[in-house]
Amino acid sequence: MIRFTKVSKQYPTGNDAALHDISFHIGRADFVFLTGHSGAGKTTLLKLMYADERPTSGDVRVSGFAIGRLTRDEVPRLRRRLGVVFQDFRLLEDRTAAENVAFALEVTGARPDTIPSRVARVLDQVGLAMKAESMPRELSGGEQQRVAIARALVNDPPVLLADEPTGNLDERATRGVFQLLCDINAAGTVVVMATHDLDLVRAAGKRTLEIRDGRLVFDSAASA
Repeated sequence: MIRFTKVSKQYPTGNDAALHDISFHIGRADFVFLTGHSGAGKTTLLKLMYADERPTSGDVRVSGFAIGRLTRDEVPRLRRRLGVVFQDFRLLEDRTAAENVAFALEVTGARPDTIPSRVARVLDQVGLAMKAESMPRELSGGEQQRVAIARALVNDPPVLLADEPTGNLDERATRGVFQLLCDINAAGTVVVMATHDLDLVRAAGKRTLEIRDGRLVFDSAASA
């Protein structure tokens, strides 16, 4: 599903490369943590996966797309096959939970008559069926993140990318969101989750990729 082969990324304004010669493969139905200190390169790695950045060298393949050679028309096609969740939720404050999820379908050209049932399905999946008409300000942080996850899932992507999805949550909400991601993964979706929460990583027993100063320094699958 996701393959990096000798990937490096150099930003024009940086003296050092953000990523150095990184190679790994993530298969179908895998759950993988990305760990490392702030600035290690985790977010850059994720941005390469959803084509917000292009590799300076090497090859990145995601869900059948070669990221370095994507045309402008192909980027939306790739992103329809990905769900992306961020630490800061990025919900539209003037729309209800259901309307936030529906927006992801509207921008991808879904048939209007199919949208309500699809929104209801994913809100039920994330445990928020009763909060469909709530505004973001009326939801807890954990509930807002669940809306963001529902929005990421509504197009049924085979891959879900989560950049510090529990970074703004308390311990209880963190456990709930993580369990939801595990359930999504168990249903067959690849999940890649960047996190600083090493206690969560150690307790989960999932595959871990550690990035340090732009280099892949540990892959638990390689040491298993």
